Amino acid sequence: MTALWVRGVRVVDPFAGTDTVTDVYVDRDGCFAAAPARAACEETVDGRGLWLVPRVVDLHVHFREPGQEHKEDIGSGSRAAAAGGVSVVGLMPNTAPVIDEGPKMARVLDRVTQVGLVAAWGIGAVSVGSRGQEAADWDGMRQAGARAFSDDGHPVASSRMMAAVLAFSAHHGTPVIQHLEDPELAQGGVAHDGVVANRLGLSGMPASAESVLAWRDVGLLRAYGGRLHFAHCSVPDTLAALAWARAQGAQATGEAAPHHLLLTDAALTEWHPTGMAKVNPPLRPAAMRDALRQAVERGVVTVVASDHAPHAPDEKARAFDAAPFGISGIETLLGVLLTVFHHERRLTPLALMRLVTCGPHEVVGESYLGVVPGSRADFTLIDPGASWRVDPTRFHSRGTNTPLAGQVLYGRVVATVHRGRFTFREGQVVS
Repeated sequence: MTALWVRGVRVVDPFAGTDTVTDVYVDRDGCFAAAPARAACEETVDGRGLWLVPRVVDLHVHFREPGQEHKEDIGSGSRAAAAGGVSVVGLMPNTAPVIDEGPKMARVLDRVTQVGLVAAWGIGAVSVGSRGQEAADWDGMRQAGARAFSDDGHPVASSRMMAAVLAFSAHHGTPVIQHLEDPELAQGGVAHDGVVANRLGLSGMPASAESVLAWRDVGLLRAYGGRLHFAHCSVPDTLAALAWARAQGAQATGEAAPHHLLLTDAALTEWHPTGMAKVNPPLRPAAMRDALRQAVERGVVTVVASDHAPHAPDEKARAFDAAPFGISGIETLLGVLLTVFHHERRLTPLALMRLVTCGPHEVVGESYLGVVPGSRADFTLIDPGASWRVDPTRFHSRGTNTPLAGQVLYGRVVATVHRGRFTFREGQVVS
């Protein structure tokens, strides 16, 4: 490993709370270092005009391995993460088979380590097979490295099951990530229940299908303790439940997905009759999108995560009702964030980058010091003023399913460094 000197870069470091232009050094052990003699640096990078952001995390991804490798695998997902400027991913367990016991968790995490492009926070299933009937091997998965539990893709619909896993969380500190979807209210719904769905003849999913479960869960959180995180929040009443829980002192956090922050359900008309803009929870009307943006700005929502859900091209090309839910989003995560919140001057760089650095770390209880000597050198170089057009044919992911195709975003990943070495630079993944 070579020693690295990044000259004149703007360090936007939410972990340390600093935003300053300086030189950054990385030693041969892959750690940030104090300034050495210039001759000791074997490689120099001109950082002028760039941001250096430490330890970017995408807390919510689906890498599909094992069992669905035609959509994505850990190798292609890791390459997509590197290209997206991501150092750590939270791996959801809805693979085939579901990651619901310790040995399965250990195998997946070992596979990520073998690929070596990104670190992984394993997320184990709440219930066996994510079927909601029997508790999964929580302790075995925790000991194998699980950082959280979730049946994502399915809600924890049983109040008794949610109470039990929250009690486990209260004892061990491992958070529960909930996919908010009341099965009875959402049944058969494929789009937001509103004007666009009615015009296109699509079955509607009411906003209450999300928020009803949110209010139930914050009540259980108050009763049983633990740590609760809401995935992909998208409606105002969910945000109200989250704000209420936090005001009561409960350990509740929430995330937003980039597509819910950028798009509205008008995108369904653009891509209809295919399912390219079909996601769960569905894209919402502009008023709900704007309320979600405001919740991020106010600090009610503290994490933005891609919900990267790659699918094979023929699957998303099906008619809307038959297509699977999901967007391939890890490579556009930072671009959307900077477009919505920096290009439109809604958040300061520090506040913006907290959403993908400190925010995810706080959810799982992980500590990281930031850009300080001795800390592991995970960072992303970003050109905040660069514009680029989304071209899914150039994705490193196997999933090219995105309704952002052709859209211009502002803020481009220039390079990614993981454990002190480049994993992405000059448009190429560095194996």
